[in-house]
Amino acid sequence: MMLSIYACDPAASRGRRFPEPPAPTRSAFQRDRDRIVHSTAFRRLVYKTQVFLNHEGDLFRTRLTHSLEVAQLGRSIARSLGLSEDLVEAIALAHDLGHTPFGHAGQDALNACMTPHGGFEHNLQSLRVVDDLEERYASFDGLNLSFETREGILKHCSLANARQIEAREPGGVARRFIERTQPSLEAQLCNLADEVAYNAHDIDDGVRSGLLTLEQLEGVALFERYRREALAGHPQLAGRRLLYEAIRRMLSAQVYDIIDATAQALADAAPTDADDARGKGPLVTFSPAMRAQSSELKQFLFQNLYRHPQVTGTTGQARQVVRELFEAYGNDPAQMQAGFAARPDVPRAVADYVAGMTDRFAVREHERLTGRRLLP
Repeated sequence: MMLSIYACDPAASRGRRFPEPPAPTRSAFQRDRDRIVHSTAFRRLVYKTQVFLNHEGDLFRTRLTHSLEVAQLGRSIARSLGLSEDLVEAIALAHDLGHTPFGHAGQDALNACMTPHGGFEHNLQSLRVVDDLEERYASFDGLNLSFETREGILKHCSLANARQIEAREPGGVARRFIERTQPSLEAQLCNLADEVAYNAHDIDDGVRSGLLTLEQLEGVALFERYRREALAGHPQLAGRRLLYEAIRRMLSAQVYDIIDATAQALADAAPTDADDARGKGPLVTFSPAMRAQSSELKQFLFQNLYRHPQVTGTTGQARQVVRELFEAYGNDPAQMQAGFAARPDVPRAVADYVAGMTDRFAVREHERLTGRRLLP
């Protein structure tokens, strides 16, 4: 596929932290994707919570299936816009590598534990995973990914953290947070594909769990439009097949909206290359109408699913597991694996160790260290 002039060209990549000769059969971004897929952190995502904890059902999304859905949506949109599909896929597959066990509940608990020590944020942790924590290569720590993939992984970053990264890597992946510019168009696309994916699959998982009903969703304009459209064409549809058809149509509409709105934004901004696009503000976007409807859906899910008593009940226990793991390892670092136990910065070593756990390993470790089992 021919890349647009404003796409990231792997042949013009800003390179890797540790120089390596190019691969004979793969571009820089294809090589990044392959390294991510073969990493230990990527495999762990299959047992990390998206919304519902791992023990609650086999068909709920995990961090792994979520990342695959983001990659699929991102590649489809990138192809239509002439952006680098391989870079979009690499960023999408890596964007949650730093997520803790138990989803956002685990992240919140670990951040509270780490507040006196610089805090914890999963986007920054994802960068730590690919830069430092993976141990697969003889010549360097981490995966030694290209600048463009690393830039996309670091979706959010506080100014304080950005300055620390900038001090270690002048002009690197954190510079944009200091200069208040944008990442590549491919990174912007991954951010939006992430939102589209989780809004859609959280509807599906919410209904599957019984915490949401189709009747409730009739009050959400974006979903209701495509439910009615599905029934107009197939009056006999009901139950899960109606749900799937409405979600499918909703996803397609959002994809086409992003393509059209972004194409118009690019035509108006007229970036001359990928670097010029970074300085022209967010360009990968919804139309205003779709942005409003997507925000309404997000608010609905927040109020009716993420704050549902059944969800908050288990997340409360999950926070306790993380807090007590942090305390136990902090008091006795020798309880961690040797590579973590030997590190001089004990709080950060504990945070890295806990963040890398799957849900079920965290539960087992908590029971081993405390004698109590808080989750199945």
